[in-house]
Amino acid sequence: MLSRYRSGFLLMPLAALSLLAALWAGLSRLGWNLPQPTIELPANHGPLMLVGFLGTLISLERAVALDRLWAYGAPLFAGLGALALLAGLPPWLGHAMATTASLFLVADFVFFYRQQPSASIATMGLGALLWFGGNLLWLSGFSLHRVVPWWIGFLVVTIAGERLELSRLLRLSPWDRIKFLLANGCIVSGLLASLIFFNYGVWFAGVGLVALALWLLRYDIAWRTVRHTGLPRFMAICLLCGYIWLGVGGVLWMIFPEFFNAGPYYDAMLHSIFLGFVFSMIFAHAPVIFPSITGITMPFLRRFYVHLALLHLSLFLRVWGGLGMWSSAQRWGGLLNALAILVFLANNVRAVRQGRSGFTAARS
Repeated sequence: MLSRYRSGFLLMPLAALSLLAALWAGLSRLGWNLPQPTIELPANHGPLMLVGFLGTLISLERAVALDRLWAYGAPLFAGLGALALLAGLPPWLGHAMATTASLFLVADFVFFYRQQPSASIATMGLGALLWFGGNLLWLSGFSLHRVVPWWIGFLVVTIAGERLELSRLLRLSPWDRIKFLLANGCIVSGLLASLIFFNYGVWFAGVGLVALALWLLRYDIAWRTVRHTGLPRFMAICLLCGYIWLGVGGVLWMIFPEFFNAGPYYDAMLHSIFLGFVFSMIFAHAPVIFPSITGITMPFLRRFYVHLALLHLSLFLRVWGGLGMWSSAQRWGGLLNALAILVFLANNVRAVRQGRSGFTAARS
């Protein structure tokens, strides 16, 4: 047990460095005049966030659960791929490391499925395959805007699989499960179609995103836990807000598929999901995931609602500014997005300190 906690401590800094670098690069892309360590940093905003931070974090959580030394290859290569981008090494090297990381993650889920076959594990494994597919396209020289839908598919399908695993407590009917599979099938079919007919593929994937958001809003256990107090209610509110943003993102994919390459519409289409959906999931599960990786107690604090509210209000400003071509609102919304994530990190550090002090007091 101690060895896997040490592994978490060693790899978490790679994820944190990628996150901070991605925030810096993102603000530069929005037009904030910040010093640039390398010329390539702003262009690497997406890869640093998707591969370096989220890829490392998600695969690290799975490696800890699997408790096999080889499973740590996924977060290690994801983190090293981000370091290669930050160091200005040949781009193919970072791309190859990211592809290797996703192969390890696919292997993780193959191992999980052989131990305990289930629809939820299969869905998360499908998400890992989408990450591998996107990284392989990236390695093959596809432009980043054609890779990003696959990365989004990885995050959305993986998270959906995790929620399906928890929904077993609700005793879903076979038809309810079929609707879940159809929604995910639309996403995957749209991604495959995008290889040939990009705009049509994005539109069809958007249909799947909306369908999945509606399914999660209807069947997720969050509707039960939101009636509780403390951490269960906080997590439920995060989840429900995230599902709404997932639906918003899907609608935008359906309305503006031809703008899925650059510009303010593109910014709104991506960040409604990356920030509104994915970071809502991170905010919800951080008090559970961080202790599972590090072994450190992390109590719930009411101040967690501060970074949650700041994230969603600032994201509304950013998306509204992007759709209305109001660049100032978009820029300030982006700056406040970064601030929300920094407040999230600060609140988590404070919670960890309180957890450690409580543990020390209990021992004394």
